[in-house]
Amino acid sequence: MLDYKFIKENLAAVKENIKNRNMNADADKVVELYDKRTATVTELQGYQQKRNENAALMKQKLDNEQRQKYIEEGKQIKEKVAEAEKRLAEIEVQMEEAARQIPNMAHPDVPIGKLDTENLEVKKVGTPRKFDFKPKDHVALGEALDLIDFDRGTKVSGPKFYYLKNEAVFLEQALIMYALNILRKHNFTTFITPDVAREEILKGIGFNPRGNESNVYAIEDEGTCLVATAEITLGGFHSGEILDKSKLPLFYCGLSHCFRREAGAAGHFSKGLYRVHQFDKVEMFVYSLPEQSDEIHEKLRLIEEEIFTGLGLPFRVVDTCTGDLGAPAYRKWDLEAWMPGRTDEEHPEGDYGEVTSTSNCTDYQARRLNVKYHDDDGKNKYVHMLNGTAIAVGRAMLAIIENYQNADGSITVPPVLVPYCGFDKIGPKTEDSSPVYSSNRAKK
Repeated sequence: MLDYKFIKENLAAVKENIKNRNMNADADKVVELYDKRTATVTELQGYQQKRNENAALMKQKLDNEQRQKYIEEGKQIKEKVAEAEKRLAEIEVQMEEAARQIPNMAHPDVPIGKLDTENLEVKKVGTPRKFDFKPKDHVALGEALDLIDFDRGTKVSGPKFYYLKNEAVFLEQALIMYALNILRKHNFTTFITPDVAREEILKGIGFNPRGNESNVYAIEDEGTCLVATAEITLGGFHSGEILDKSKLPLFYCGLSHCFRREAGAAGHFSKGLYRVHQFDKVEMFVYSLPEQSDEIHEKLRLIEEEIFTGLGLPFRVVDTCTGDLGAPAYRKWDLEAWMPGRTDEEHPEGDYGEVTSTSNCTDYQARRLNVKYHDDDGKNKYVHMLNGTAIAVGRAMLAIIENYQNADGSITVPPVLVPYCGFDKIGPKTEDSSPVYSSNRAKK
């Protein structure tokens, strides 16, 4: 959330930023309510001063008539104080609600645009593989090698759920351990976080817990939600706290299940593992001093690049345009891996698809979650908060399956993952190596 005074003093820039982000928010209303609050606070302070003066007069020697006069005046002042306090509380609720709709300011270098197609490519690493055979997408490969069962996932849980099977189970765990070990090398504190968070924590991070546009699953009558990312639980870890400046920055990483409704998400490129309702992810999260956050944002991106370079996957880095930025983000880098199965008429040999992102959210989330540090000047100030994906397992696995496929239908395992999963190739199953499943299996 932006500072109210900042919104008032930079109203034109705030409104232009809302427009560039293609969002709906009423900055004028925030300023109007801010001014109304200021006037109401002044009015309330005036009544409180009169109340104090009246109380002081009541302590003097008074005859009955004078005492009764001050008692009546005191009652009237008390009613005015209560009424002003009620109005002030209502104004503050309205002002906070309106201010929460306003996105963070964008970095001045962020490209202006409405769609992800307007993101700015800033770097390419690796060269997409030229196949001497017609490559398959990960859905076909996963089903042929008995690694993924989408049909039974849909039957049991609904669309966009799936079962991982056989070597894919070990491949997922290998990706998690590979990412965690890289983050341990970079001195991150590691967590396995809760899969449930209170609604106020989600709101603080910037997620909408309820409504048709919500991307999270709310738990009925509990005031909690399933988390969409460990950013929520790691960001809420220090909510309402004042941090020791000497301990900053704090580098955290968290492994969690992630649950997303993906409301409205559809299309050819959303199939298979690319966009699902449940997946595992290792998330990076940093609490920093304001002057550190730009440099740390670069560090998080470089760690993501290190992870995917180690996997041997071609990828590119894009500077996310204003219309594709989430409301809390000041700037966001996306890593997009090459996916040979991501084909259409315009991209017959494949295309890049997002696999990680890292955002600098400055003090936007910290204001909402009330996370501060005690500065050298004796004042408590808001920290900056940053997040970044180390590994979103489904998309990383998708890219590995498609890029490392072989002409005989097998998949080579990236060398860095072999020590974790214990095999270097995934081949077709035989009747002896895998149980035969039948749609009539449950029948007696």
